[in-house]
Amino acid sequence: RCTHYLFIVVVAVNSTLLTINAGDYIFYTDWAWTSFVVFSISQTLMLVVGATYYLTFTGVPGTATYYALIMTVYTWIAKGAWFALGYPYDFIVTPVWLPSAMLLDLAYWATKKNKHSLILFGGVLCGMSLPLFNMVNLITVADPLETAFKYPRPTLPPYMTPIEPQVGKFYNNPVALGAGAGAVLACTFAA
Repeated sequence: RCTHYLFIVVVAVNSTLLTINAGDYIFYTDWAWTSFVVFSISQTLMLVVGATYYLTFTGVPGTATYYALIMTVYTWIAKGAWFALGYPYDFIVTPVWLPSAMLLDLAYWATKKNKHSLILFGGVLCGMSLPLFNMVNLITVADPLETAFKYPRPTLPPYMTPIEPQVGKFYNNPVALGAGAGAVLACTFAA
């Protein structure tokens, strides 16, 4: 039992750290779409791993959403600390995990607690939906250019300075790419 609670805390804290940094794509305006896809997958990973563990450990539908709520609250607290340091603070940034976690719960509940269905159906639903909710996140936050100029990053090392990418050369829609990759990878993450 102690190990179980320790795992929950470790995963929740790590997911919080990852997702705070994943929100940083707002600052990198040149790489926003590319970063969006990568960070959508990273957030899907943290959500699916913790939520699936929680669901299968307790066997109670609804605990995936509870786990997403833990991530949300932890991130609000951590972002509050960032806000104190002068970073922008936006509540719309974090609740994007809740609907995807609800889909995991729904898949588990609708299939009468079938773990294989949770992995297959829940993984696909969660992986496909999170980039969509994450794009709502991107659309509703402050204008990226305005944010970048308002909160400059003088400490960014030269090798990390974004180079203008060939946008549209390999893909046209970051939500579609993120959802496609997420749908495949989230099943693996859940398993």
